[in-house]
Amino acid sequence: MNISSDIKPVSFLKSHTADILKQINSTRRPIVITQNGEPRAVLQDPLSYDNMRKAIGLLKLISQGEEEIKQRRTKTQNRVFKNIEKLLAEKER
Repeated sequence: MNISSDIKPVSFLKSHTADILKQINSTRRPIVITQNGEPRAVLQDPLSYDNMRKAIGLLKLISQGEEEIKQRRTKTQNRVFKNIEKLLAEKER
């Protein structure tokens, strides 16, 4: 990956929008858009964006789980399965 080819000024975006969209969708690499030499936005393809959001969601769940373990708010596997079996039995009635 050549990061310098993935940084474009906003003026380039304005004049080459179709080419940039084609590039990000074919390479799956995001493009950093600059304005006055400063990074202002990142363009990325929808699939990569969705994957990133899912990964962030999983990381949040892992973090929450680790915090619950630290606070000793856990249940044994047997207790969880017994609760599930109880709920399923109640639904069958």
